Amino acid sequence: MATTSKVETAPERPARTTVTSAVAAAAGSGGNRAPRSGAWVRPYVGSLVCLDLTAALVAALSGTTVRFHSALGESATLPYLHLCLLLPPLWVLFVWLGGGYARRFLGVGTEEYRRVATSGFAMGAFVAMGAYAVGFDLARGYAILTLPLVPLVCLVLRYARRKALHRRRRSGRCMSGVVVVGHRVAVRDLVRRLRGEVHHGMRVVGVCLPQEERVTGEVEGCPVLGTFTDVADAVALTGADTVAVLACPEMDGAELRRLAWRLEKTGTDLIVASALMDVAGPRTSIRPVAGLPLLHVEHPELVGARRVLKGIFDRCAAASALVALSPLFLVLSVLVRAEDGGPALFAQTRVGRGGSEFTVYKFRTMIPGAEVLRTTLQSRNEHDGVLFKMRRDPRVTRVGAWLRRYSLDELPQLVNVVRGEMSLVGPRPPLPEEVARYVDDVRRRLVVKPGMTGLWQVSGRSDLSWEESVRLDLRYVENWSLTLDIQILWKTWSAVIRGAGAY
Repeated sequence: MATTSKVETAPERPARTTVTSAVAAAAGSGGNRAPRSGAWVRPYVGSLVCLDLTAALVAALSGTTVRFHSALGESATLPYLHLCLLLPPLWVLFVWLGGGYARRFLGVGTEEYRRVATSGFAMGAFVAMGAYAVGFDLARGYAILTLPLVPLVCLVLRYARRKALHRRRRSGRCMSGVVVVGHRVAVRDLVRRLRGEVHHGMRVVGVCLPQEERVTGEVEGCPVLGTFTDVADAVALTGADTVAVLACPEMDGAELRRLAWRLEKTGTDLIVASALMDVAGPRTSIRPVAGLPLLHVEHPELVGARRVLKGIFDRCAAASALVALSPLFLVLSVLVRAEDGGPALFAQTRVGRGGSEFTVYKFRTMIPGAEVLRTTLQSRNEHDGVLFKMRRDPRVTRVGAWLRRYSLDELPQLVNVVRGEMSLVGPRPPLPEEVARYVDDVRRRLVVKPGMTGLWQVSGRSDLSWEESVRLDLRYVENWSLTLDIQILWKTWSAVIRGAGAY
């Protein structure tokens, strides 16, 4: 056994030594552990604690002022003034117990917000039961106003703090270093995604490839630090905070367990990516069977009560928006007609759910007869795949370019939403000639209604490649929910205001 062990480990030593020397030289560390790149976490958590204390204090003072505005100087309000001092640290305690300061939830995703909201419910129940237990007659008006206001103000402040963090990340600060482990193709895809979505705060500082692939050179500009046996060394020398293991047969359960033991000594996070791409967390659950943690994947809900609820929400919201925006519709119609005397609206056939065709309505942004001229411009198409896009399309009018920049030309599609042909959120509505060129995977987009906005709208709009647009649409189809719709609608505002990627 001893002889066998020597034979197995001997070939690995030269590669490990070479990698260690190369990384040490690049890091200028001389073989010592590089500084951790997640030094921003502690100050950021400290700022969240201050914001949470502020939120609870503001809510408590607001509740006291509104409920006892005419008796602030009386002794009856004294216990509530004491409660103003007690509530902030109590709130921070409940947020901490609820995981609201956990590093893995900071800066991205909705889990941080969900945990804060859950902590609000828990603290409200605790205060109510505590008041009853000690015989304190807690004023209903104070409780109804203050206890919900605490998490609400907290969420608003945390949202503003997160946006500030995202701005810092766009400038390259407050990033966590990641060592990616996997095959070259999968590693390349992950590196590109993380670079395209820097708000996640993950910067790849190195990659480890399997033995049969080249262990030197770069992948998308990231240095190759060695093979799968060199992961711990790569982490120590680069100061990475996280190791991301992509799906590959070499990293089986036993090997992952050994890697986790090595990373445990330095407190480095271990992330294991499933082979199931673009499947949202709510659709997955771990089911232990015979001692094995099996990943169960729910099928996407394409019919049923939730779909009915989504349809009701879409139509009610679209109808309300049509009424509220009717003055804007009138102004935009006048502007479009005033430029060249053509019609204000443009109607076009699009393909909806199940392949059924319908007429979509938009404010006209091109000169009359633009569809006929498209054939002469086909050679100047700047988009890959089946779409036709030009940054400086000569058919677009001056008013039309402005409408497109801020997506105002899409507003008449609210009529399509009210009629049930479209949804507020969904895949991009394709042309019939585009659908005719779809391969089987892309046709999956047609199992739901197309939307006025979607993941493609908030992720780059026309700047996206065809492959990326399809991936985002399919991700939405597989993981849709009313909560996700609301998130996308919220993000659409900032994407439209920026005007980036629209042409």
